[in-house]
Amino acid sequence: MLTRARQRGFNLIEVIVTVAVLALLLSVGVPSMAEWIRNTHVRNLAETIQNGLQKARTESLRRNKVVTFWMVTPATGIPDATCALSSVSGSWVIALDNPSGKCDLDPSATTAPRLIEVYGAGSAGTGITVAGLASDGATAANSVSFNGFGQAVSTGTQLARIDVAHTLSGARRLRIQISTGGGVRMCDQDVGATDPRACH
Repeated sequence: MLTRARQRGFNLIEVIVTVAVLALLLSVGVPSMAEWIRNTHVRNLAETIQNGLQKARTESLRRNKVVTFWMVTPATGIPDATCALSSVSGSWVIALDNPSGKCDLDPSATTAPRLIEVYGAGSAGTGITVAGLASDGATAANSVSFNGFGQAVSTGTQLARIDVAHTLSGARRLRIQISTGGGVRMCDQDVGATDPRACH
């Protein structure tokens, strides 16, 4: 009597079907994964800017002094001695005085610009557009000051909102709104007016 040896492994048809199913799953999942990654980058940078604004406001309350949040260059690097004010950068500085050209100094309560905190967007700013705007929505702005009561101080052209988006279309567009009372709120520019995340 002849006995058949047990077959081990996969035959060619099973391998082809498996590869075809994997290819189909990847073709569906990769575009949405890329969009998810872009949206995550936008959200991370927007949250970092929002946290910086809230820290500036908290410091103004704690010190009972005017503290300013400044947007500075470089947009995709670490602020250093060459930093300058910019309305299109994800990098920022919290200081009592204008930090232009002095972003590399250590935090100090006495040495100008009396830095409190410095954040460089680094590679997180790559592929992301940032636009600081005044209350009219058209004039570029790069700073907002908070007084000892945590309210936004009216000093000429100051930030009322910061728009954060990805350079590729279809990705999320977020906005950080700064109220005259000093409130800082993040909203989504692409949701309906009845959605609580909507910008007003």
